[in-house]
Amino acid sequence: MSGHSKWATIKHKKAANDAKKGKIWSKIAKEITIAVKEGGSPDPAQNSRLRMVILKAKGTNMPNDNIDRAIKRGSGGADGVQIEEMSYEGYAPGGVAIIVDVTTDNKNRTAAEIRSIFSKNGGNLAENGAVSWQFKKKANVIIPANGKTEEDLMDIVLDAGAEDIEQAEDMFAITGPMESLSTIVDALRENGIEPETAEIVRVADNNMTVAEADAKKVMKIISLFEDHDDVAAVATNLEITDNLIEE
Repeated sequence: MSGHSKWATIKHKKAANDAKKGKIWSKIAKEITIAVKEGGSPDPAQNSRLRMVILKAKGTNMPNDNIDRAIKRGSGGADGVQIEEMSYEGYAPGGVAIIVDVTTDNKNRTAAEIRSIFSKNGGNLAENGAVSWQFKKKANVIIPANGKTEEDLMDIVLDAGAEDIEQAEDMFAITGPMESLSTIVDALRENGIEPETAEIVRVADNNMTVAEADAKKVMKIISLFEDHDDVAAVATNLEITDNLIEE
């Protein structure tokens, strides 16, 4: 799972950088709106999905006013824009599998733009189910190291359902079954550790390696998807190596 953990860290850093520009906040606002609608409640105490998205929002220093507006929109108290969730599956150069999760208020526009990114960068959009069978949804929690060791964290989160812990620079990425997200977060908080992000991510059953030239093309296409305003998350089965992270 090393490729996934490194990729989770990349996404975390990218999110932090995007937040400085304010770009990530609009994406998270959509997630909050959908979390309210899907969870059936604007109260984080009664809506676990909303609670996790708000945690993600606060990890990017998203203003409370923005969070409140997104919650109101999900409750029907703001504009009547209909936001939908959907996923697109495809292949990048080298046959690398990619799943792009989006939140959009215009699915026809978004579909055309996702298809264009694939086609203009050596990839192709595939039918639903073409690559998703290679991935499982997992809980992913990122916390600052703050002097903690892997052994310290194992004592805290293993009983809460965590399956894997990896360190990347000054952060730890903790993964586990999708349903363990809340219990892992609760266990950390009970021990005075506040997660920076906590979310459900897609993890490939098996990562694959490709030629370096293709790998760089894959990283480019992923970056283009991540920069798209409607894209909430990107998952890949590319094995992320240190030289690619440094690119």
